[in-house]
Amino acid sequence: MSEIPQHIVDLADQRQMARADKDFALSDSLRDQIASLGWLIKDTSDGFVLSVAPPFVQYPNMQQLMQESQNSVSAKTVLLVIIDGWPIDTRECLTALTAYLPPESCVVAIDCGNVDGAGEVLHELAVADSRIHEFHLVQTLNEAGWSPVVLAGINMANSEFFGVMDLSTIWDADALTPLLPVFDSPDVALTGWRGVNVNTADEWRSFVDAPAGSADAILSYYMVMRTSVAREIGPHPKAKFYRNADMEWSLAVRSAGHDVVVPNVELPVHQERHHGYHDSDPQYRDQQSKKTYDRLLQSFRGKNHILCSSGPG
Repeated sequence: MSEIPQHIVDLADQRQMARADKDFALSDSLRDQIASLGWLIKDTSDGFVLSVAPPFVQYPNMQQLMQESQNSVSAKTVLLVIIDGWPIDTRECLTALTAYLPPESCVVAIDCGNVDGAGEVLHELAVADSRIHEFHLVQTLNEAGWSPVVLAGINMANSEFFGVMDLSTIWDADALTPLLPVFDSPDVALTGWRGVNVNTADEWRSFVDAPAGSADAILSYYMVMRTSVAREIGPHPKAKFYRNADMEWSLAVRSAGHDVVVPNVELPVHQERHHGYHDSDPQYRDQQSKKTYDRLLQSFRGKNHILCSSGPG
């Protein structure tokens, strides 16, 4: 790492004092001044860390990202990809996605923390392809939370349809156009690659794969919904980790009277290693997944009337 100039350290110390004095206007001004000099400051429990600023703007927090990007991306369909590290996966996923992206659609990619330089890969691809709209957060995904990042994507989307896709999901051909006819039915709000049904026989303790047709939930490996519904019924804001959050979101959509459907077509996609699950911190993953599932059960267990008629049990 480059040696940090003393005048940058002095500005960071001044900002630390401003924060202690709750002078947040001065704190923000000093942060911007540090950034203009080519350095990034990140607050920690022990104070702050300074690093060389990357070649793109990073939003310091979710609030500022939301404020400055509302309705900023217009298309018929906006697909959100969350970048949480994994630069090789970032390149593979986005390269395949843009190779087959149909007209009147685009990608919103939100980079969380530029982990291992994944944000720099995103920037390179976005500079080369105007259909990729890049946004960069200082916070990592664990710090920002999965649901708040998804809500930021919904906030950006000036579109008819909004999708969420995981980095591990790779398009082998156009995987959007075959989905859209599902929305010819006005009752359908959500569709996607893989659906699941609640196993009511074991008191909602598990889900099973859903066949084509109405389903209880769609998994966020690749899901698409009406943007109007996503704005009305987003993922639960307390869902920090994706696991179970997509099912909780889907059940909320069904609870509001909308249909959730697995398409009757085989989508041209496949999944590579899902780092977001297999290579995440197991303690954090399991703790946050349990919190979400407990909340899901508290909200929906026993309300079998909201489930699709084909559900097991």
